Amino acid sequence: MTVSRRGVLGLAGAIGSAGALGATGPHGSAGAARSAGAGEASTPAGGAAGSTASAGRVRTGFERLAADGYAALAGQKVGVVTNPTGITANARHLVDVLHADERVDLVAVFGPEHGFRGTAQAGGSEGASRDPATGLAVYDTYDKSGQKLADVFTAAGIDTVVFDIQDVGARFYTYIWTLYDCMRAAALAGKTVVVLDRPNPVGGRRAAGPVLERPYASFVGREPIALAHGMTVAELARLFNGEFLADRPVGLRTVAMSGWRRESFFGETGLPWVPPSPNVPTPDTALAYAGTCLFEGTNLSEGRGTTTPFEVVGAEGIDRRWAEAANALGLPGVWFRETYFTPTFSKHVGKVCGGVRLIVHDRAAFDPVRAGIGLLITARRVWSGFGWRADHWIDRLTGSDRVRTLVDAGADVDEVAGDWAAGLARFAAVREEYLLYP
Repeated sequence: MTVSRRGVLGLAGAIGSAGALGATGPHGSAGAARSAGAGEASTPAGGAAGSTASAGRVRTGFERLAADGYAALAGQKVGVVTNPTGITANARHLVDVLHADERVDLVAVFGPEHGFRGTAQAGGSEGASRDPATGLAVYDTYDKSGQKLADVFTAAGIDTVVFDIQDVGARFYTYIWTLYDCMRAAALAGKTVVVLDRPNPVGGRRAAGPVLERPYASFVGREPIALAHGMTVAELARLFNGEFLADRPVGLRTVAMSGWRRESFFGETGLPWVPPSPNVPTPDTALAYAGTCLFEGTNLSEGRGTTTPFEVVGAEGIDRRWAEAANALGLPGVWFRETYFTPTFSKHVGKVCGGVRLIVHDRAAFDPVRAGIGLLITARRVWSGFGWRADHWIDRLTGSDRVRTLVDAGADVDEVAGDWAAGLARFAAVREEYLLYP
């Protein structure tokens, strides 16, 4: 049989993903084996205990899909929800690889916030277009949900929605809610969903922070999960289907990674890092993000417009006293260094800001949510100019008005964290049922 140029290109793009994957084995946890849920099939995380040592890196869900000859997509018209992070081990984009492979009938691409090619800033997207590299129609999912998004899937002529985007592990990072919206819309439209898993870059040892209360739901938190959920996107998809879409679950298949363990940080995976959005340039940014993004709800800069967004926070008029007060909290795993910066866009653009830089010296001990709360408390104490955004955006970010009211009442870090402890414990118990990895 003659192999076409399209088939050769597809094979080349998948090199490194098809080899050395071995046979699949049992799920990584007892909970995973119990809780596939209605309408769900799961490709297990086979060989997780030995793969990292033997192969040197994690194999993503896409790699394992390719290694299986794309069997999960056979005979289906496929649409892919992705962005620049949807890459192979050798840094080719999965859309280019799938389009070049005759075993896959790829007919559409769907872009989330920031867009398929990742050019839009926060709160924006690239709109509808045609991909110049493949000629595929690109549809915009941003700010679409329910029947409106279901109609987009129907118009695209697809049977299956494939999701492959790198998350950063925080509830208010919108890609997980794009996944949720796509799952709900796919159920309405009679489509199936395949989620290709990638690492949680900050690890998955535990959940942390407050759990969303439903009256505060928005696109930065649709459902009651913890602020730092400690899950991968495939695990979240299973949880969404079992807990929040149980009235109308979608036909779901999750393709797990191999070689990833819950204590792993991104630098240990052996995978290339692609910024998942313009202001998360490095894995270190992701490490701080769940805490310092809370400053979006204040009049302080969260470091947008600098080379280290979310690793620095500050405003005009703040001096060394903030770093001193933050260090005095004795929070584990992190030091706060006095710093000065001038944002090139966003808050305080062109102004010299004083503030703090987070230096995480023990990633395993560091709790970004407690660090963020500590910084809010101390900023309010040492800087008379501190203020919340007038729209109380902080309540959307934290999932209720409790953090804001407690900070305003003078509570300390332990008191604020104690307020969410019971809800977090309940979420942690539910979360355990959907985990895929040891």
